[in-house]
Amino acid sequence: MRRKVNYKREYKPDPKFENQLVGRFINQVMKDGKKSTAQRIVFRAFEEIEKTKKQNPVTVFESAIRNCSPLVETRSKRVGGANYQVPMEVRGERKIALAIRWILSASRGKKGKPMHEKLAEELMMASQNEGGAVKKKTDVQKMAEANRAFAHFAR
Repeated sequence: MRRKVNYKREYKPDPKFENQLVGRFINQVMKDGKKSTAQRIVFRAFEEIEKTKKQNPVTVFESAIRNCSPLVETRSKRVGGANYQVPMEVRGERKIALAIRWILSASRGKKGKPMHEKLAEELMMASQNEGGAVKKKTDVQKMAEANRAFAHFAR
């Protein structure tokens, strides 16, 4: 049985910065189809970044995504009745998806502040190679490094 073909998605850019990556990020922030709320959260976070960092928020955002993107991850593979965690290189699309997911989960995990402040804080920390999302990336890469002995099972 053949696998289904995974088609490339075309992402619409956001209305303010005309950036596809920001548009994709807004779609991930969105809950229950409330895109205008998600846009408000992201744009307020970007204003917060611009206020504190005095830099272009899109460049800070892109560097945060770059710093949170993993190079290798482990995938479970069944060989002869045993499951092995096999380290594999991460595809480009998946790198971005994981980075976005980790940044959002790290900022949603914080308590006591509005979402735009938590998101701005996490993006600024990630752009400087610190914070919860970067910690998650290093944990994933350490796991892959620890299971390097099983790399010969990778296809």
